[in-house]
Amino acid sequence: MIWFTSDTHFGHANVLGFTNRHEWWGDDVAAMNHALIANINAVVAPDDELYHLGDFSFKMTADDAAALRRQIRCRRIHLVPGNHDKDWAQPAVAGTFMVEPPIKVLKVGGRKLVLCHYPMVDWQSLGHGSIHLHGHIHAPAEYNEWNRAERVLRYDVGEDANGYMPVSLDQLLSFFDGVEHRPRTTREQWLQLARGVAWSEDDALLPANVALTSPGCETKAMSRTEWHL
Repeated sequence: MIWFTSDTHFGHANVLGFTNRHEWWGDDVAAMNHALIANINAVVAPDDELYHLGDFSFKMTADDAAALRRQIRCRRIHLVPGNHDKDWAQPAVAGTFMVEPPIKVLKVGGRKLVLCHYPMVDWQSLGHGSIHLHGHIHAPAEYNEWNRAERVLRYDVGEDANGYMPVSLDQLLSFFDGVEHRPRTTREQWLQLARGVAWSEDDALLPANVALTSPGCETKAMSRTEWHL
């Protein structure tokens, strides 16, 4: 079975404050580390494949992070690097992960999955129903529900959006089952957007960080705090 997760942030005290994790573990980083590892081991079997989409750890040494990875039973963990990840090619910790490129494309059962730590507005084969998986923004579960309602096949597999549990491929396919994806945004529509000309939301995929207003449009990058509203 194939599983996905992201943004465990093992060893990172501040993540307890800027997410809802403090409601579960207060300021106890060790308790968070233990719980997240236990949650992975509860569902991911040793022979499964686990794709971690970045920010495995922060504010800890590579040796200490590697020690935590060894507590995870899964033997095949693929790491798509995030902005806080170590240099896992250094000799002392080489082999800890199967390190993937920043954008990793999987083809499973005729379905294409585009993996990246960062959320994207456009991705490979978007117009043909590919699913984009990401992390980074520590979004709540409502973010994924919003994407589905807007017919955007994009999903945050991060811990904070999924009850601090990994997400299986079967869960993802079931989540988007029956959703007719939006077509790709055309060059002309992007030009209209840049010029402040609104166009129909029914016609194409709107950028996730763009809010249309009337009579024109304004661009606004969503902060982590805003995603938690």
